[in-house]
Amino acid sequence: MQARRAIFATALSFSLMTIPAWGAPAAALGTVIAADRAHVGEAKAEVGTTVYGGDSLSTEVQGSVQVHAGKARLLLLSSSSAVVSDVEGAPAAELLNGAATFSTGNAHAFTLFASAAAIRAQSDAPTIGQVSYIGPKELLVRATRGSLLITVDNDTQIVAEGTSYRVLLDQPEEMAQGPEGAGSGKNEWPGGRHEPRKAGRSRFMYVAGGLTAVATYLAVSEALESAQRP
Repeated sequence: MQARRAIFATALSFSLMTIPAWGAPAAALGTVIAADRAHVGEAKAEVGTTVYGGDSLSTEVQGSVQVHAGKARLLLLSSSSAVVSDVEGAPAAELLNGAATFSTGNAHAFTLFASAAAIRAQSDAPTIGQVSYIGPKELLVRATRGSLLITVDNDTQIVAEGTSYRVLLDQPEEMAQGPEGAGSGKNEWPGGRHEPRKAGRSRFMYVAGGLTAVATYLAVSEALESAQRP
């Protein structure tokens, strides 16, 4: 009888060791360091709140929330929302609406996704970028400090410090058809599908003079820079 119990106990302990930890909680990505009329999930965001991968962040009108994650910081502005995640071992977030500012200490510290675009620092130098989500097909991106890289599909644009770009994520039909235009049949594959765009206007459009909200963004950036100083 004792031998049977010993065998059963050994088998049970082995089975527990081989069961994957599906129920393990997500790893902590960062901590809320400032919050005003903001939420983490359904709960009110407060200083010291831990943020995990998959958590949603949102702000009310005139609200804001700032998260420190490794060598990066993310600031959501008024009436904005995002979902944080881990991408290849580094913090990331997807901006769903509104506007966000992020700062990084190196090129791999953070990536901000917005619709089909990925925005990150170009180098390991301290970088501050701002992204406004105009809609699922349009963004406004500004590099306040350092340079940014915007990648959409296989296209990448460098945003130099102090410049802004309008990003068209889904170009109008006439921009993708080529010079012959629609219905000519010369740029179509069987079934009426258009041949991939070979030339035409870039999806990245330089914004002369910056964005309308530059003054607000610069104030926010200064706050981020101040927070990074010893």
